Amino acid sequence: VQLQASGGGLVQPGWSLRLSCAASGTIFSINYMGWYRQAPGKQRELVATITRAGSTNYADSVKGRFTIIRDVAKNTVYLQMSSLKPEDTAVYYCAAGRGSDYSTPNYWGQGTLVTVSS
Repeated sequence: VQLQASGGGLVQPGWSLRLSCAASGTIFSINYMGWYRQAPGKQRELVATITRAGSTNYADSVKGRFTIIRDVAKNTVYLQMSSLKPEDTAVYYCAAGRGSDYSTPNYWGQGTLVTVSS
């Protein structure tokens, strides 16, 4: 499975941004896709996941602001981020897993940098 992430950039606090992650390869083996992020000096953390069945899961810090959406026909998952805060600044990674443990995805895409600053 290959994951191609895109959509990062520099935005001001309060703005919105959408990240995209296109999956290719042995898609049938994937049970979930998700977004993770790593801020400078911090550990990587889960942001949001969506399962093959459509169930979603969010970190408490982004609930109500971020939405994970999937386009099955395009094998693409999006992370719609709104009301962005400076603390959302991080490298965002797309990932996918075959199992149900969101803490250990099997596949990782390259990161895309999101900077929230005035």
